[in-house]
Amino acid sequence: MAFFIFYFCGMHPRFYSFIIPVYNRPEEIQELLHSFTSMEPVSVFEILIIEDGSNIPCKAIIENFNDKLPLRYFFKENSGPGDSRNFGMKQAKGDYFIIFDSDCLLPSHYLKTVDAFLTETTVDCFGGADAAHQSFTNVQKAINYVMTSFWTTGGLRGSDSTKFEPRSFNMGISKQAFERTQGFATIHPGEDPDLSQRIRKAGFKTAFIPNAYVYHKRRISFEKFFTQVKKFGLVRPILNSWHPNTKRITFWFPSAFVLFTLLSLAFGIFVNPLFLVPIGLYLLLLFLDATFQNRSVSVGVLVLPAVFVQFFGYGLAFLTSTYYISLLKRKPKQQFPQLFFEE
Repeated sequence: MAFFIFYFCGMHPRFYSFIIPVYNRPEEIQELLHSFTSMEPVSVFEILIIEDGSNIPCKAIIENFNDKLPLRYFFKENSGPGDSRNFGMKQAKGDYFIIFDSDCLLPSHYLKTVDAFLTETTVDCFGGADAAHQSFTNVQKAINYVMTSFWTTGGLRGSDSTKFEPRSFNMGISKQAFERTQGFATIHPGEDPDLSQRIRKAGFKTAFIPNAYVYHKRRISFEKFFTQVKKFGLVRPILNSWHPNTKRITFWFPSAFVLFTLLSLAFGIFVNPLFLVPIGLYLLLLFLDATFQNRSVSVGVLVLPAVFVQFFGYGLAFLTSTYYISLLKRKPKQQFPQLFFEE
């Protein structure tokens, strides 16, 4: 109906294709599609679900939404999220492809916000922030805080940036940019900043869209979160070697935090307890800020172990990868085969 209204009014609405790969997470797809049903329909869109060789398929769940949403379902052999997104974009009919992770939820204004931005600004790659939904567990809210806060990551994943690299949990790509770059590489994680850089090098613009956030669940336990950030740490020196212009001193902050924490503990225990004051003040700042932002003392408390998991997991892995990739000049696929899917 929306299409015909635009058409007969002499307007040509943008056609959006939402691309969502999924692997053994049918319950997440159900929640994501449910959030789609509340989205304000300001333009024409389709939703492509790409089942990446799951042992626990979500086809039955998708069928429950066929009368509510414009859905297309595809099942393919397991080849990783990047290749699955590429598969979906090749099947898509839209002018823009918007990519989500399966563990996201949408606010009702998401598409309205994106469409309004693209009406005013022409870009070929865009993204938004991620936030914590009120239904998330306190652990998920704590993890979201340390991944988006200015005091932990500089806010690069949760706010504007002049050189914004959209992430694949909330990333839009024009059809033209996809065809020029051929989409995601086989590395994972890290395939999204790599694609963002290749899009920029191809002459396209990227942009951060304020208020076009999604609710991103991330990991449900500190153990799984540690595994995730460890991979992020391993990947970053590889991306720096591929795209030297992306090197930032801030990437060293987690490693510096690890060293500073260990030295503070050593000097605080064996020399003078005052050496523990700086790290204590930093943790107090995080606790107070997280408590205020989430209106929850429990979240504030959980942020403290979350930041150690984040910085130690990322920081130690970053040093390891830097040693092999930057100093020894090892080939990434040979040194860290677990970070690559077969082509």
